[in-house]
Amino acid sequence: MIHMEESAASNAASAEDLKVRIQLNELEATVLEQKLRVDELAKENAQLRRENNQLKKIPLFVAVVVDILDNGEVYLRQQGNNQEYLTHASEDLLPLLKPGAKVAVNNALSIVKLIGNIYDSRVRVMELEEFPAISYADIGGLEDQITEIRESVEYPLTKPEIFRRIGVEPPKGILLHGSPGTGKTLIAKAVAHEAHATFIRMSGSELVHKFIGEGAGLVRELFMLARERAPAIVFIDEIDSVGSTRTHDGTSGSAEVQRTLMQLLAEMDGFDNRGDVRIMAATNRVDMLDPALLRPGRFDRIIEIPLPDAAGRLEILKIHSGKMQLADVDLDGIATLMEHATGAELQAVCREAGMMAVRRNAAAIGRTDFMDAVRKVRNEKMTDNRMYT
Repeated sequence: MIHMEESAASNAASAEDLKVRIQLNELEATVLEQKLRVDELAKENAQLRRENNQLKKIPLFVAVVVDILDNGEVYLRQQGNNQEYLTHASEDLLPLLKPGAKVAVNNALSIVKLIGNIYDSRVRVMELEEFPAISYADIGGLEDQITEIRESVEYPLTKPEIFRRIGVEPPKGILLHGSPGTGKTLIAKAVAHEAHATFIRMSGSELVHKFIGEGAGLVRELFMLARERAPAIVFIDEIDSVGSTRTHDGTSGSAEVQRTLMQLLAEMDGFDNRGDVRIMAATNRVDMLDPALLRPGRFDRIIEIPLPDAAGRLEILKIHSGKMQLADVDLDGIATLMEHATGAELQAVCREAGMMAVRRNAAAIGRTDFMDAVRKVRNEKMTDNRMYT
């Protein structure tokens, strides 16, 4: 009897102990669940705090440093509304400021930080990162012109000590003019390859824009970039699209082109020293350019790129056919047949002769291929001339 009572008491204790352990496990699970929930709420709270602080943060405005006065005050012009005001900068920022620098200001118009120069994306893509694989050896029949170009553009950047020793001011800029296809842009590519300087190239039409002041602003930023990347060469192709003789026809478009031209003139020969920045330009219509653009001090050398003579034509043909497999081809005769041809047309003859050999699956390019190519290029040229007469 006593044994049965002890057994019943033991079973009751075991059941009670099991119940307590189950409750303890449930409480531990609840605590773990609450801890996870607390962690989630803490993360959510931190995110909300960050967003709240961001909403409360005072916006910063962009301004340009116009001048730094003797008493330490900074003369600023705010971007967008062109408002001008005087303010102060902290002692650690003041030595870093200079005219033209962009800064961030708060609502109290105090300078918060230095931004530096931020260029329009259209200006940044004008800077060549990889230079063309074109050298002066790839240009035929223009030895005298290349010598002048190297003296004007390349040597002042690569050999400045010579000019200092002699005491001569190098030319500030050169203008290349001549018929289409004579090699003006090709020369610019060779200069970019050989000069070991930052090369910034653009077309004059890229400076003609719809909105007032946009073209002038691009010109200003273009030369700011060139001065920052100096030594640098700025090459403006088809400059006649923005540098034509100024006329007043009463339209806003004409006025905007003139504003862009005046900004270009100011950058080329203004009060600001361009430093190690050289300017090259090319045009097919030098007769259309504004006289202010052509005067010495802006374009000190105006170089005509002529049609190649007989020796030049032969040299160009040799350059463009140098890697071709030729069979009994008289390049002297081809050069004679292509009288008054441009370098681009001579290149087209070599290319067309090669295509004709490819068409008949030949092992090499023969005399007949070149003769057919001459007839094709000459006929296309005559057709183009009839179209424009």
